[in-house]
Amino acid sequence: MQTTSAEAAATITTSGNSLLQTLLRFARNKPLGAIMGTIIVLIVLMSVFAEFVAPYDPLDTAPLMAREPPDRVHWMGYDEVGRDILSRVIFGSRVSLIVGITSVVFGTTIGSIWGLASGYLGGKFDLVTQRAVEVWMSFPSLVLALSLLVVLGAGLHTVIIAVAFTRVPYGVRVIRSVAIAVKEFMYVDAARSVGSSELRVMMRHVLPNCVAPFLIILTAHIGTAIVVEASLGFLGIGIPPPTASWGNMLGSAVGQAINPHWWRIIYPGLAIVITVLSFNIFGDAIRDVLDPRLRGSEAQ
Repeated sequence: MQTTSAEAAATITTSGNSLLQTLLRFARNKPLGAIMGTIIVLIVLMSVFAEFVAPYDPLDTAPLMAREPPDRVHWMGYDEVGRDILSRVIFGSRVSLIVGITSVVFGTTIGSIWGLASGYLGGKFDLVTQRAVEVWMSFPSLVLALSLLVVLGAGLHTVIIAVAFTRVPYGVRVIRSVAIAVKEFMYVDAARSVGSSELRVMMRHVLPNCVAPFLIILTAHIGTAIVVEASLGFLGIGIPPPTASWGNMLGSAVGQAINPHWWRIIYPGLAIVITVLSFNIFGDAIRDVLDPRLRGSEAQ
């Protein structure tokens, strides 16, 4: 038992050292991506521990302080009913990240499975499904999500479904192209020649090559999903009040005043810009690291 425990401890230590070395190598090769990754981690921690980070309850109102500008106590001022904007921005990060991450994971996973089957099987199945995907992609993401929400109704779960629906075709196209290339490799032909079933070849030999592109799609599209969610909230059909989200904060600021107060526009908008920019640059860095063609060009 002692030997087994020592071996387990040694394995954990080795894994920890390997992970640390990988992170340090990533930070050295992609310093901007590492900085943006750190910002993402901080935003995630802020959203998870919003109850402890936010100075006030985001739903508490002070009508006498409605629309008051920032001061030494309330750094971002008050909204139209006297709620602390800083607290609402902090809690709004939770909604944006839940929608952005969940919808992209859900939509991209469905699209990747579809793309894997389409690219590997080919034939009429691939022809028909790709025509459907082309029609799907002809609709702008915001219009498509808005149409779904009109049918499904506003709410967190329906917003996630609507945004996820817009991410599916991108997963299909990218993973399909990978599957088409991989299925022509010699080791795939060898697996078929020894009697492996099509499902086994697809899952054991083609699917592992799709993991890196799948991760790239995830990181690259979270920012887009956050923008779509914020746009829906701005239009008033996203997350319904009084739940704080960056989109409905902007929508309420613009919709209730001819000349909206700057602090009600700047701070939620800045939160969206920083988050989306961080995910986009971090996604580009992940793509550069995981894409073997880009690694080869850097080495040269």
